[in-house]
Amino acid sequence: MTTEQWGIRVPVKEGEEKRRELLHNGTLDNTLKIRHDENFLIFPITSKNSDSTRYLFEEQPNRTDIPRHETMGGIAIMQEDDCEGAVSILASRPSLHTVLFPTSEVTGEFRTREYKVLAGKPTTRTEVVEHGHRFVIDLSTAYFSARLSTERQRIAEKVSREETVLDMFAGVGPFAIVIACRAALVMAADLNPRAIHLMLENIKRNKVSNVLPILADASHLRSLHLGKFDRIIMNLPLAGTMFLPDAFQLVQSGGTIHFYSLVSQEGEHLERIYQLGGKEVTERIVRSYSPGQWHAVYDITT
Repeated sequence: MTTEQWGIRVPVKEGEEKRRELLHNGTLDNTLKIRHDENFLIFPITSKNSDSTRYLFEEQPNRTDIPRHETMGGIAIMQEDDCEGAVSILASRPSLHTVLFPTSEVTGEFRTREYKVLAGKPTTRTEVVEHGHRFVIDLSTAYFSARLSTERQRIAEKVSREETVLDMFAGVGPFAIVIACRAALVMAADLNPRAIHLMLENIKRNKVSNVLPILADASHLRSLHLGKFDRIIMNLPLAGTMFLPDAFQLVQSGGTIHFYSLVSQEGEHLERIYQLGGKEVTERIVRSYSPGQWHAVYDITT
């Protein structure tokens, strides 16, 4: 029998590395068979991400249905408070160690939420593997989005060796660390001390030496006299607009700002960006967020 599921298509030569990465993250759907498509492999995954497309897969023998869930590293996140279903998820996916149920929305200046442990180890901490990088995260204490993996790679490919980069809302450091191998220096700021603590751990884990963590409110960065930057990353989709004036003060003339925001219509922030001094702006949709809302990025040349 066949079933439709999310899948990731990769060249055969990258297949084994991708298989190990998906297994480590707990996102490979072992109930379905991996597809071969000429010089590509298509891996079935348990939930949608920015690289995925819907494909038809053959079912594995002895396939058992398990509740819908999203995986992040060794943690599965369910949308229902279902302990029995959580146990079945753990039993079907050896790479997972914990199943959580969110008991709150993402709230507060640290962009975190609360969770209930349904099964497995009583922890919200795990490790995520992303394009060869390893990030320790803690879902209850610091913000992290695995769905921006492709965006991090896209931005990194634009960075040149002599650039200085500022990540104004760095979290545990995924943008900063991915970019570090291409930039001269990355300054990574965040207001959350627990995020900075995890960032320090991730810097060491990924063996990068040109990321400088800064514990600071983004609105205070100008007063630190850090100088001007060639590139600025602003990933604070719910409230980043209020910090746009600061970003324009911190970027070099001719530099670039990557501004992420939730929008409900095309061009929602264009007028404000041009008022502040944007010369060229490209808007693109990163992903759907909710009915009538999209996570968009504005690539701004100043």
